[in-house]
Amino acid sequence: MSAYQVVINHEEQYSVWPLGRDVPDGWRPTGFTGAKEDCLAHIDEVWTDMRPLSAR
Repeated sequence: MSAYQVVINHEEQYSVWPLGRDVPDGWRPTGFTGAKEDCLAHIDEVWTDMRPLSAR
């Protein structure tokens, strides 16, 4: 099983990134890690407003 982490950018948009790989510029880890399905479920719970921060 591969491990992933949830990352967020400056616009408060979320993504899943493989654990152990460098996070791309402009993104930072949220602290949530696990199986890809668990990370996606976590994003579904916390990302309630999908508009970029600059559009809110």
